[in-house]
Amino acid sequence: MKKNKLPIIASVATIFAFTLSGCQNNQTQQKPKANNNISVSYVLATKKDTEKKTVKVPKKSTVMTGLKKAWKVDSNKGFITAIDGKKQNAKKKIYWTYTVNGKYATKGANQQKVASNDKVKFTLAKMK
Repeated sequence: MKKNKLPIIASVATIFAFTLSGCQNNQTQQKPKANNNISVSYVLATKKDTEKKTVKVPKKSTVMTGLKKAWKVDSNKGFITAIDGKKQNAKKKIYWTYTVNGKYATKGANQQKVASNDKVKFTLAKMK
């Protein structure tokens, strides 16, 4: 009779050991994700009003990325034709221009990169 109990005890012990190993905390400590976003301030200036928004965009983003995140943008071949429903008018020589940190940009908004805490200002004004 004692011989018959040995396989049963061994089986129960094996099942118990597997059950306990399944209850181990297999979660690994996750490192906090590096913050890959930056804050950029945008200003839209027209004759009638001025709007300001600060947006978070991924590092190495372009001016256009944040602009599109903040407002509805229409463009043609990389040139901005309207922002938030405010359209340029080629016949009247009214166009959207922009500065980054007070300096006029030398690239299109889809090429100009932004850095953390940059201040981008779009102005709808008549060109001379």
